[in-house]
Amino acid sequence: MGRSKTPSFTVDIPLIVDSRAEAELLSRSQAGRQLYNACLSEAMVRMRLVRNSDAYQLARAMPKGKARTEAFSEARKAYRYSEYDLHSFAKLTADRSGWIAQKLGANTQQTIATRAFKASERVMFGKAKQVRYKVPTRFRSMEGKTNKQGIRWVKDSLVWGKLTVPGRIDLQNEVVMHGLSSPIKYVRLLWRELNGVRRWTAQLICEGLPYAKPKNYVTTGVVGLDLNVSNVAFVADSYAGLLPFAEGVPTYEKEIKALQRQMERSKRANNPDNFEPDFTAKRGRKTVKKKGKSKKGRRRWNNSNRYRVLSRKKRELEQRKVAYAKSKNRELVNDILRHGNQIRTERVSVKGWQKRYGKAIAAKSPGYFQSELVRKAVNAGGTVLKFRVQTTALSQTHLNGERAKKSLSERIHYDQTGIVMHRDLFSAYLARYVDGDKLSLQDAQLEYLGMESALLGAWERYKQSANRVGVAESRKTCPPSEQIPSNSEKANQISQFGLKVC
Repeated sequence: MGRSKTPSFTVDIPLIVDSRAEAELLSRSQAGRQLYNACLSEAMVRMRLVRNSDAYQLARAMPKGKARTEAFSEARKAYRYSEYDLHSFAKLTADRSGWIAQKLGANTQQTIATRAFKASERVMFGKAKQVRYKVPTRFRSMEGKTNKQGIRWVKDSLVWGKLTVPGRIDLQNEVVMHGLSSPIKYVRLLWRELNGVRRWTAQLICEGLPYAKPKNYVTTGVVGLDLNVSNVAFVADSYAGLLPFAEGVPTYEKEIKALQRQMERSKRANNPDNFEPDFTAKRGRKTVKKKGKSKKGRRRWNNSNRYRVLSRKKRELEQRKVAYAKSKNRELVNDILRHGNQIRTERVSVKGWQKRYGKAIAAKSPGYFQSELVRKAVNAGGTVLKFRVQTTALSQTHLNGERAKKSLSERIHYDQTGIVMHRDLFSAYLARYVDGDKLSLQDAQLEYLGMESALLGAWERYKQSANRVGVAESRKTCPPSEQIPSNSEKANQISQFGLKVC
């Protein structure tokens, strides 16, 4: 039976686990890991047989339609490559092993097989290049199909067969209480490593909408959005803003680099045969000694306890950085939705940015912001319109209809009509007047007078929030191109048809 398609949300409840319960949970987790790897290996074998078969190749050459879909289905049936066939393989494998069947019920076995099948399908459809088999420290979650059998939540505890683990419930937490009062579809059991200690959590997948705090209300209105690598500009009906992603997020660069150096020294000391010999090289007029690179191919690595401790510390710092960035970006999404839920923005590829701005993307997470904005806007009854960059070219467009290319370093837009505005804010303003893939310049011209003060106010707030070294170095930290011109106090900067702007 397929899962319900009704709206869902998750609630995490920490579990109170003693030593005996933890030993049993770890045993069941390792049973699930071995079953997952076995199912994944079998799924990949069947997937390759299907993809290399003549029937599959003929189906690929057919035009799109019902006949092509049926041809693909027949090719899959010939090699028993389906989710339900993998369920049978999972049951057969668990029964033959004996101890896996004792640890995992049929309900959990099927969810593990489904998880492995979906991973292989991603490779088949070209969404992934390869699959990853789970090592003991990388298999961290299992789930049930329903809340009636297998892993389930009963009253205030997680129940799995004869094992009952109580949850630590905060009665003052409105989010948790809202989840417990909602119908539970199924339960996911997972563990995380925090401060070197394994923490077990029951994640309840509940039916309905998540709890919304009173301050995170959503209004009806049009919001133009311009997404950048490090910030986002938005223009609503009567308000505008230019806000940074993950403002004040701790990067821990010095700490992480220090740990990486220590880890590298430890690795080289314990695995001297896995590295090429050191060599001398010229750096200008000096001769320096450089470390040899690691040898190619699969090799056995011996990691000391010191290395594992350093690796854990580095992993914890990275987890803290990611968690903080997500929290700040969620606050940014809520701030934007308070001014409107009809989002209009360019269709940008964050994956394309990663090739050029890898570190900035990792620190700021604009992709997470984009996905959260779409999810929350749709859940609030709004819409998200994404239009093509090539047809609108908002950063190059002037209000008189002309287009002029500018480099990425030019952050100020000097319009042909005399307007001087921050580039991102002006693009977000124009995004409000895009319908489909067409920009209505006439509406943008007529309404700019009423939005000019809001745009200038957003630009001023952005400059004030920027990090300044000091008053004496204000010219260095804020170049002349970022200063609002002295004539910006005029009520209207749009040139009328045939008139010259002062």
